[in-house]
Amino acid sequence: MNKKLHFDALVIGGGFYGAMVALRLSKNHKLEKIAILERNPKIFSKASLNNQYRVHGGYHYPRSFNTANRSRINFSKFLRDWPESINKRQTSLYAIPKAHSKINANQFLKFCRSIEAKVNPASTKQERLFNKLKFDGIYEVEECCFNPEILRKKIREDLKDRNIQTFLNTDVLSITQKSNNLLMIDSHQKDGTPLNFYSDLIYNCSYSGINQLKGDVAGPTVKLKHEIAEIVFINSPKELIGYGITVMDGPFFSILPTSNERIHSLSHVRYSPHLSWQDERDLDPYDKFNSFKKSTRFERMIRSSDKYVPVLKKSKYIGSKFEIKTMLEKNEIDDGRPILFENDKNLKNLYYVLGSKIDNIYDVLDRIDSELS
Repeated sequence: MNKKLHFDALVIGGGFYGAMVALRLSKNHKLEKIAILERNPKIFSKASLNNQYRVHGGYHYPRSFNTANRSRINFSKFLRDWPESINKRQTSLYAIPKAHSKINANQFLKFCRSIEAKVNPASTKQERLFNKLKFDGIYEVEECCFNPEILRKKIREDLKDRNIQTFLNTDVLSITQKSNNLLMIDSHQKDGTPLNFYSDLIYNCSYSGINQLKGDVAGPTVKLKHEIAEIVFINSPKELIGYGITVMDGPFFSILPTSNERIHSLSHVRYSPHLSWQDERDLDPYDKFNSFKKSTRFERMIRSSDKYVPVLKKSKYIGSKFEIKTMLEKNEIDDGRPILFENDKNLKNLYYVLGSKIDNIYDVLDRIDSELS
C-alpha cells in the first residue's frame, strides 16, 4: 500500500542545484515542509560531483558575452557564500594558441575588458610551462576550483539545519494533477517500496533525467543534448603543482588542480566526449550510460596536450570518471551555458531547472524569487 506524504514544496534531484533550490524556498520564502527526492544513495553524487570543479570567472566563454558576464557576476557571489570550499592555492592560466583557436590574444584581452575580468600577462616562470612558439598569448586570470567534499558536507549541514527532508534511493516515475492544483508524485524506492508525494509546488532539478517523467507532464520545450564525457585524473609533475591551465578556444584542453596538490583533472574538447545524442522522451539517459562500454582516452589526451604543455609528458594516469553532461542544444554555436528555467505547459506548479555550471545557480535563485514574489 502506497504511503502518502504531503509537503509545501518538492524538489526532484539532490545535486547542488536541487539542494540550493530547497534551501532558497526555506530561507527566503518561509516554506516549512520541503523534501528532496534523490534516486542515488547520496546527495551531490552524480554530475555535481563528477566534473572539474571549476568556478567560472567568465574567461571560458569569449563567444557568449551574456554567459561570460553572468559568470563574472556570479563568481564573486560563490566566493562569498562558499569560502571554505575554495582552493586558495591555485594560480589560473589561460593560453591562446596561434593555430586552430577561434580567437586571438587581442580578442581575448578585449573580451576580458568587456566583462571587467582581471587579466595579466603570465610571468616568465609561468611561461616556461608552455611551448611558447605555439601561443599568441598566455595570461594569469582570476579563477579557481572548489572542493566537492567540503561543499557537500556544508550543504548537508544546511539542509539539516532547515529541517529539509531528503528521500534517498527514490526514483520518481510520474507526476499527475489532482484537485485544487495539488500535484502527486508517484515514486518507488530501490527496494520496491512505493511512495506518493503531494504538493502544489514542484521543481524538477534532475538534470539528465529532466525529460523522463510520465503522467500529466508536458516536459520541457527546449531541446536538450546529452553526452557521455570522461574526466581523467593524473598524478601531476611537480612543475604543475598549484596551477590550473586552460588552452582555448578550440580543440584543446584544461588541467585543473584538485584538493590533492599532486593530482590534476584533465579534460579535452575533442576527446572527453565519447558519445552524444539528442534528448528524447522514453530514452532514459541513465540506461544509455549504464550500457556504454567505458574505456579511457588518456593517451590521446596527453599526446594532443603535451605539444602545448611539454611537462605533461611526465604525467601518470590514475583513473577516470565518466558522467552524463546535459546541455541546451541551441547553445552549441556560441558555446554559451545559460540556465533552463521553464514552467510545464500542462502543470502550472511544476518547474524545470537545468544549469551546466555551478555558478549559474544564482540566476536560478533569482528566477525563483521573481516567480514566487
